[in-house]
Amino acid sequence: MSELGEYLSSEVVVDYADGLISRREALRRLGLLGVGAAVATPLLAACDAQRGTTTPPQAAPTPTITGPAGPSPAPTTPITFPGPNGQLQGRWAAAPTPKGSMLVVHENKGLTEHIASIAGRLAAAGWSALAIDLLSEEGGTATFTDPAQATAALNAAPPARFIADMRAGIDELLRRNPGHTVGATGFCFGGGMVWSLLAAGEPRLSAAVPFYGPFPADASLSGSPQAAVLGVYAQLDDRVNASRDAARDALRKAGLTYEIVTYPDVNHAFFNDTGARYNAPAAAQAWTKLTTWLTDHLT
Repeated sequence: MSELGEYLSSEVVVDYADGLISRREALRRLGLLGVGAAVATPLLAACDAQRGTTTPPQAAPTPTITGPAGPSPAPTTPITFPGPNGQLQGRWAAAPTPKGSMLVVHENKGLTEHIASIAGRLAAAGWSALAIDLLSEEGGTATFTDPAQATAALNAAPPARFIADMRAGIDELLRRNPGHTVGATGFCFGGGMVWSLLAAGEPRLSAAVPFYGPFPADASLSGSPQAAVLGVYAQLDDRVNASRDAARDALRKAGLTYEIVTYPDVNHAFFNDTGARYNAPAAAQAWTKLTTWLTDHLT
């Protein structure tokens, strides 16, 4: 199984372990990712055994902040733009007086309204933003009525295609917002894509903010020398945090400006206000950190 496939499969297993999906749904999703019952069944059984030997987590305090982090989003417009294999799709949000441009990369369910709203929030805060649809070649995220099928389609696509499509997204940002520098942010799968874009070498990136994304094995970041990188992690996200030290080492070796921040007592996807792991106070703090970083490193 590919590195991406292992990551996407592990997301299903963790969702099952955390009680977010049923055993039947976990087996279905793993099957779509090419994990047969002979492998999937013992993986889920190990989760069941672990539940019986660990102390249930204490309930988190009721957040005093509610709702999505950041300002009310600016309107986003569906657009198409040239890609390496035809037209790509995305959602565009223009800042009235842009301070820079941002590429926004979605989670493993594709370009959802939640991700589009992040582009809108960035535009409302002063950064024109393009939320790219990495399922464009499959007809776009909207063609999938089953989010698990969208995830399976991402798993089936060659990873090199995602890099080429994200580069085309940067081309489009430079065309639409000339004279301004470009950054990128992504979430979960998208966070991993931002790390992969940095590792592929993208000298046009001035800032990058991957949220709890897996770091590619043995990656060097020396090909993206202009990027100031803010890596965002969640304390309870052991799966992604396993590659955090490797990311830090690569940033240091490349001589990049960087900061790694880990938010306490929150889990993977804590920024997603449509998900079960959303933590409004931590998301608000992360939004402030994100926009401060962009203010310092994008023009």
